[in-house]
Amino acid sequence: MNDRRKFAWLRIAFGAIWGIDAYFKWQPDFFANFTDYLSGSLDGQPQLVKDWINLWIRIAGVNPHIFALFVAIAETAIALALIFGVASRAATWGGIAMNLVVWSTAEGFGGPYAAGSTDIGTAIIYALVLLALWFGHAWEDLSLEKWLKKRSFAMK
Repeated sequence: MNDRRKFAWLRIAFGAIWGIDAYFKWQPDFFANFTDYLSGSLDGQPQLVKDWINLWIRIAGVNPHIFALFVAIAETAIALALIFGVASRAATWGGIAMNLVVWSTAEGFGGPYAAGSTDIGTAIIYALVLLALWFGHAWEDLSLEKWLKKRSFAMK
């Protein structure tokens, strides 16, 4: 199996993981507690991180349901793009940006870093996997996008 095929299978598997995440975002509890997910990461953070998270809490607080809906739609779109290989490049960069925002807000950069800390959060790892998919050109194999391109050239 060539490297592009391996990255394509990783893209599809990671898309399925995103799909599971998206499923949880469509649950009523996510919509009902959206700002709580942000404020839950404030404890023990340095003031600069608290200020950053509070900025996002104020922005999302304008209409938390719209922000929760945006997150649910974005995660669903990223999952489908990765699974089917459609708009994979845009989904990759959108996913990286979204995960960096999640990591820096709801996960509080993985902190606070003190005795008893056990990890740095998952969102940064998601961003790194997406970056690996980008460098591996994961969209070039097993993708609907590639199939559609071939089909459009054949029709000309």
